[in-house]
Amino acid sequence: MKLTVLGMQHLLAMYAGAVIVPLIIGNGLGLTSEQLTYLVSIDILMCGVATLFQVMRGNVIGIGLPVVLGCTFTAVGPILAIGNEYGISAIYGSILVSGVFVILISRLFGHLVKFFPPVVTGSVVTIIGITLIPVAIHNMGGGQGASDFGSLSNILLAFGTLFFIILLYKFSTGFIRSIAILIGMLGGTFAALFMGKVDFAPVQEASLLHVAQPFYFGTPTFEWSAIITMILVAMVSLVESTGVYFALGDICEKDLHKKDLVRGYRAEGLAIVFGGIFNAFPYTAFSQNVGLVQMTGVRSRKVIGITGVMLIILGFFPKIAALTTIIPPSVLGGAMVAMFGMVVAQGIKMLSKTIFDSQENALIVACSVGMGLGVTVVPDIFHVLPTSIQILTSNGIVAGSFTAIILNIIFHMLPSTAKKKQVNLNGQEQLN
Repeated sequence: MKLTVLGMQHLLAMYAGAVIVPLIIGNGLGLTSEQLTYLVSIDILMCGVATLFQVMRGNVIGIGLPVVLGCTFTAVGPILAIGNEYGISAIYGSILVSGVFVILISRLFGHLVKFFPPVVTGSVVTIIGITLIPVAIHNMGGGQGASDFGSLSNILLAFGTLFFIILLYKFSTGFIRSIAILIGMLGGTFAALFMGKVDFAPVQEASLLHVAQPFYFGTPTFEWSAIITMILVAMVSLVESTGVYFALGDICEKDLHKKDLVRGYRAEGLAIVFGGIFNAFPYTAFSQNVGLVQMTGVRSRKVIGITGVMLIILGFFPKIAALTTIIPPSVLGGAMVAMFGMVVAQGIKMLSKTIFDSQENALIVACSVGMGLGVTVVPDIFHVLPTSIQILTSNGIVAGSFTAIILNIIFHMLPSTAKKKQVNLNGQEQLN
């Protein structure tokens, strides 16, 4: 029972982020209500399948960490662009090819672990947490574009939920403390019910049963520009996931090696292929759940396995899945502040081991975190660049991550002129 409740907490932590992608894409492509219902349901089901791929620790796939997979936000813009230009069939053709590509290059990508020392991974994790905070704040106000955004009722619900979580964390121990986030969201939703902010319409309108159907939107088609775009999206997702892997590895006190990363990348590639077959989306490791693992201290893969099974069940029963959508955005926002803040704290903890080693490391952290935050705040700064390049520059996590990787190469992997001079001087002194 305890494992089930902990699994439900992880499900609730990622559910809102998971369903928003199909809702945005479905509306952007002008899908009917029936098609949109399928899109949301199959996305949740495939999130569960993808999570189970990753949680297992096999010889071929699975990194064996408490990783929850969900559809990547990075893919939203490119998918809409491909769909509007080539049609929905080209979307899934490009997703299929990108998934196969990830599987094929997973071993090569695993060799790139040397490019992710603690100064890089700590910076990436910190950037992930920082760039997620605006999402939490928008939810605290009632959700971006809400008619009552920033209203007193939304602010009271958000801070009330957050304060309730803090009190639970302060005065409880053991199991109660480990599910403080879940209890906080349930308490906030209960309060919202009396304020008239809980809408049961999605539950009433959802169908009772849903069956997964391969190629629901028709036979996939293949366009080179669409394929290249989705491959770039997949590479971006691998960079984001690498930060999540190392963050969870640090939390779980597990040293990650090349073979671990290869299995993780391969699992993501397989999940993307399944997403293309069943007309879902590209999947990546969800950083939302890293904060939850850190906050609860529960690092069991069994909990995440239960989360994956729950997601699959919800995918078959849309009416049950719709129950999780009644949590008001302001309640979610209050809980997100705590969870995303813990991601930042984990990144700072990782950096504390290396940032004082050298001034170079301090500069790497300063520039990468600054770039990540800056692009998040002003995402249109690189709007003059080609669309394919903007995939790398319009996402704060990716921009900051690449900054950290490049600066680490410059400072720690390329030959240093100063060091060469010092070696020459030392050699001359010995000769003299």
